[in-house]
Amino acid sequence: MNEAAPVRADISGTAPPRARRSDVTRAAILRAARDRFAEDGYDRATIRAIAADARIDPSMVMRYYVSKENLFAAAAEFDLRLPDLTGVAPDAVGEVLVRHFLHRWEGDATLVALLRTASTNPGAAERMRGIFADQLSTAVSRFAQDPTEAPRRAGLVASQILGLALTRYVLRLPPMVDADPAELVAWVAPTIQRYLTGSRD
Repeated sequence: MNEAAPVRADISGTAPPRARRSDVTRAAILRAARDRFAEDGYDRATIRAIAADARIDPSMVMRYYVSKENLFAAAAEFDLRLPDLTGVAPDAVGEVLVRHFLHRWEGDATLVALLRTASTNPGAAERMRGIFADQLSTAVSRFAQDPTEAPRRAGLVASQILGLALTRYVLRLPPMVDADPAELVAWVAPTIQRYLTGSRD
């Protein structure tokens, strides 16, 4: 009776083929999911369509992510790419942030899809809250004279930025869609500036 051939250890330091295939599959699923959620929104996007885009069987999507909500949460890991504000004059931070966010929203359809979905899906809403709470609070905290006010100021900034994005990119209100970005900056930046550095009085 022949003995089974021993398994040869991989001493090259590289991941075994099965692990590499798993990483490639996960990456393909996430790319397809981001594109599909951006195009169709959360409700219309289906596991079957995402699997077809990734050129795999739908069962593989469920194997890795269990549910569409889990897949969306994984696909919705976004970096707001906030600019380095250390060299920005304190009285110009509001303008810099509004310009940045307008550019960020218009350059990433998936971020708009997350905002659209957050209005109806609790998982997406939680993801959006986390993104803004974690990333924006850190940037805002350096401008708050009272550290205990930083979360409130960040929340107020987020209310304006998200409201601007909702009306311009999701609801598409004509006055907001038709406005030139420079005009929007002129209107919104002073309010953001007050939330960052102004007094409550």
